[in-house]
Amino acid sequence: MEKFGKIVCKLRKLIIIIALLLIIPSVLGMMSTRINYDILIYLPEDIETIKGENILSKDFDMGAFSIVIIDDMKIKDISKLEKKIEKMDNVSRVISIADAIGTNIPEEMLSEEIKEKAYRGNSTIMMVTFKEGISSDETMKSVEDLRELTDKQCKISGMTATVLDTRDLSSKETTVYVIIASMLCLLVLEIALDSFIVPVFILLSIGIAILYNMGTNIFLGEISYITKAISAVLQLGVTMDFAIFLYHSYIHEKKTKEKNEDAMASAISKTLVSVLGSSITTVAGFLALCSMDLTLGKDIGIVMAKGVILGVISVVTLLPSIILVCDNLIQKTKHHEILPKFTGVKNFVINHYKLIVIIFIIILPIAFIGYKNTDVYYNLDKTLPKNLQSVIANNSLKEDFGMVSTELLLIDKDLSQKELEEMLSKIEELDGIEWTLSFSKVQSKVNIPKEALPNEIQDFLENDKYQMVIINSKYEMATDELNAQVEEVNKIIKKYDEDAILAGEGPLMKDLVQVTDHDIKSVNTVSIAVIFIIMICVLKSISLPIILIIGIEFAIFINMGIPYYTNTELPFVASIVIGTIQLGATIDYAILITTKYIAERKSGRNKKDAISQALETSISSIVVSGLCFFGATVGVGIYSKIEMISSLCTLLSRGAIISMVCVITVLPSLLMIFDKLICKSTIEMRKIEN
Repeated sequence: MEKFGKIVCKLRKLIIIIALLLIIPSVLGMMSTRINYDILIYLPEDIETIKGENILSKDFDMGAFSIVIIDDMKIKDISKLEKKIEKMDNVSRVISIADAIGTNIPEEMLSEEIKEKAYRGNSTIMMVTFKEGISSDETMKSVEDLRELTDKQCKISGMTATVLDTRDLSSKETTVYVIIASMLCLLVLEIALDSFIVPVFILLSIGIAILYNMGTNIFLGEISYITKAISAVLQLGVTMDFAIFLYHSYIHEKKTKEKNEDAMASAISKTLVSVLGSSITTVAGFLALCSMDLTLGKDIGIVMAKGVILGVISVVTLLPSIILVCDNLIQKTKHHEILPKFTGVKNFVINHYKLIVIIFIIILPIAFIGYKNTDVYYNLDKTLPKNLQSVIANNSLKEDFGMVSTELLLIDKDLSQKELEEMLSKIEELDGIEWTLSFSKVQSKVNIPKEALPNEIQDFLENDKYQMVIINSKYEMATDELNAQVEEVNKIIKKYDEDAILAGEGPLMKDLVQVTDHDIKSVNTVSIAVIFIIMICVLKSISLPIILIIGIEFAIFINMGIPYYTNTELPFVASIVIGTIQLGATIDYAILITTKYIAERKSGRNKKDAISQALETSISSIVVSGLCFFGATVGVGIYSKIEMISSLCTLLSRGAIISMVCVITVLPSLLMIFDKLICKSTIEMRKIEN
């Protein structure tokens, strides 16, 4: 390690030049990486609803669809608008009331049933289907063009419109996230360190590592907007303590070394040794997200694990090079550290460790109950501001036309008319079903022979393999009522056709709920197991990993339990990933105190003195690291208008503070209580006399 440090010091100018040159391909890679804004695309490929979506795309030329709400427009004008829309790229077909009755039949002659479904006041609806998928660039461009074409007289609903608005809002906010996080971290570092310019160098080195990480995402093909939004601030918060440790180590080594190069070489060596275990656990925590069935976890996990590795590399190569080259500037901007030494906190923990353990035992079940019962929501509309065009359109469709959730039934074309009517009759009897629409129903309601119906309607509802039935539900997306209804519809249709598939947004959201429920249970178990195994190897102990994980999991229970007691619902993504991220990101704090405690016990100190010394040399570092993590995420949580991002960053910022407090108070108290057990179950501590 010392040899590596000397090489870095010797080649410091070359390292800076190479690092700056690598920014160019990184920026190009970042600009070329596609961002996905559709959460549903991360569902497993083998589930039935995804197969149904593929059939809709392949056999019905219907990768996605939007319902257009048209205000104050006559049938003949609707027909003209329809022709304009049909000429647009990526539009496969347009279905409206004009297709069913033509332009020669007066609206007054329509049956009351058709009027009730097709009209609300002066508004009517039109369905536009697209060739490409919901979140494809082509479909989003089509919705953009559709908005321009229809102007203010139309509102465009559907998943693609929601995805488009999410993209536009996220694109505006992401740069601001990084600026806010950087400014708050800079404020913490200016207070914590002894130089005004060193915090700038630290942020610069980590910022370049973030650019490398975002640039290398091009090899993944695409990343989610959630990954893009949080990866930069998370990488900043997680890798900051590595940089702080290197600088503190360098300052310490300068007291015993004549040359700055020798001091830095030694600091690099000690930093690598010290952060190896903690960085491995952090990387493992993020990689545990890859075990999720919802592949969004893999997306976040790989990007963040890669970010931590690149952050460590930058901290032990680029940051030392900048510090050595700019040493004169650092000396000119020296100042007294403002951050206190926290001696009072250390003494309180040592003198009242039994009281802290009692409080821990009292709070633990309360926190766990809250953690297990926090409400989660899956409706993607709820994560967005109410004034977005897509949200307004979706709400209008719900309130004015009663179209809350649309399900698309694909059933055998050869199913007899009698069986089809019998099946639809049973479906319509279910609670919450507003209406069903099949090819035969369209034909009978408008009293037009099958041959006279426009090709658009025939092709839309029937092909050589399947006939499609549209089912409209009044239940909200991803609710227990809708999920139960989807199950009942599936039971009915399977009696008539075992191969029938229920697709659409409602069934997709039901699958999202089921997959997520499984992931919540599995990903936390995987992350704990992986980190536990790594800590056994790092600490050479059976008991210590258990104690450390208990300390951090206690902090996670408190963090995730607070929403239950404040009656706050969380978006589902936050509930899945927060535990794993908080565990992986803040277990470093616990490892820092524990390794120093082990070293002090091995040197001959008794348990009280060992923990006192471990706290004395660790509290400041943990507080600075925790505050930097807090600073990197709290501003984003407050600023972001996308609740998916806002909630996640709020939980991370709060979790950083809770973990920091638990590690400084609860962990040392547990080490005091279980000192004898630790000595007996830790390989290098068995000879210690208690």
